[in-house]
Amino acid sequence: MIDVSILYPNEAGATFDFDYYRDQHMTMIQQKMAGACSHFTIEKGLQGPVPGSDPTYLAIGHLFFESLEAFTAAFGPHAKAIGADIANYTNLKPIIQISEVLVG
Repeated sequence: MIDVSILYPNEAGATFDFDYYRDQHMTMIQQKMAGACSHFTIEKGLQGPVPGSDPTYLAIGHLFFESLEAFTAAFGPHAKAIGADIANYTNLKPIIQISEVLVG
């Protein structure tokens, strides 16, 4: 299983519309990659490592695929449209990490 993690750093002046991200952006991605993306999750940062500190990330999205090849084939044709939609919910530049899920 492959986890494509999309991390949005908590930076000064950052904006993030969680409703749009959940209801429009992530749903659009799953629809465009129908059959390849098995499911997605969204995390909202609450706190950093020190009690009472700001979260390191405002949000983290996870997209799950059976294989790296399945992700690559599904994402490629839609990369431009997906990237263009980012400005509709945040002013942040996401950090992308692609990982193999070993347990979970």
